[in-house]
Amino acid sequence: MIARKALASAHTKAIRLTTRDVHCFSSILVSPPLVSLDLPENWIPYSDPPPPVSFETEQKTVVIDGNVIAEEIRTKISSEVRKMKKAVGKVPGLAVVLVGQQRDSQTYVRNKIKACEETGIKSILAELPEDCTEGQILSILKKFNEDTSIHGILVQLPLPQHLDESKILNMVRLEKDVDGFHPLNVGNLAMRGREPLFVSCTPKGCVELLIRAGVEIAGKNAVVIGRSNIVGLPMSLLLQRHDATVSTVHAFTKDPEQITRKADIVIAAAGIPSLVRGSWLKPGAVVIDVGTSPVEDSSCEFGYRLVGDVCYEEALGVASAITPVPGGVGPMTITMLLCNTLDAAKRIFL
Repeated sequence: MIARKALASAHTKAIRLTTRDVHCFSSILVSPPLVSLDLPENWIPYSDPPPPVSFETEQKTVVIDGNVIAEEIRTKISSEVRKMKKAVGKVPGLAVVLVGQQRDSQTYVRNKIKACEETGIKSILAELPEDCTEGQILSILKKFNEDTSIHGILVQLPLPQHLDESKILNMVRLEKDVDGFHPLNVGNLAMRGREPLFVSCTPKGCVELLIRAGVEIAGKNAVVIGRSNIVGLPMSLLLQRHDATVSTVHAFTKDPEQITRKADIVIAAAGIPSLVRGSWLKPGAVVIDVGTSPVEDSSCEFGYRLVGDVCYEEALGVASAITPVPGGVGPMTITMLLCNTLDAAKRIFL
């Protein structure tokens, strides 16, 4: 009943917001506008841990080191940038827009700028206050769109609540959308026979990790936990393009543990610390942990430690391979951003 009321409320709100834009809206169909179905993803993790799962023989788990793989790729990116500078006298350029003082966003942006410096990519950072207007952001994006020395534009998410994220992201020119969030890039990712200009960085990095770790994707059962526009959705689409059989688990999924336990490949991207327990995993499954959440820990230097969506200790001995947090997906996400920026510049210069 609560869910129905929430759905009805969201439905009413969505119609009020979108009827002006939906010219073909008709009372003939009973299906509601799709945006009215976009309810909040309120995950409810277990309050008590499930009993440990015992196996006849413990699985040897390989840790997939994202730092090592990312460094290998960045070395090649640096070489390509040097070749470009020698050939045409120019280097790739990345512009980053950061709104507000959110600590994790500042850390992510700082790491991205540092990675640009290390690989020879030019970077520009535009910082705006938390209470800035959409107009201010759109004006900056317009400037970056027209700047021929800028080949990639990134708007650091999340944005403050008062800003229209879709409107802002759609302002980025398609050929500079190195985050891969433009509707045309996502649409081309979804359609067989189409090639997006850019694939979203985190999913792209996850697949690169799988391939470089020798994991076969085609024909395998894959479960993506989470369906955000940033990771979950493009991750599912990308795995399908690699011929996996993909299931999506989200906050409204019934028996998520049972569905996940059938997967050969598990991509955890819900943003809930230790949501996925050892009992969720099939022995021998490959686990890519996208989640990064701070958890209080007085023994650590800054009073907290980073944990993933997967209970790492429980997954060891069950999974055949797993990415650690930190040091797994994170460095690969930044590296894929560098790759996309390099590709954007190559389309112009080479």
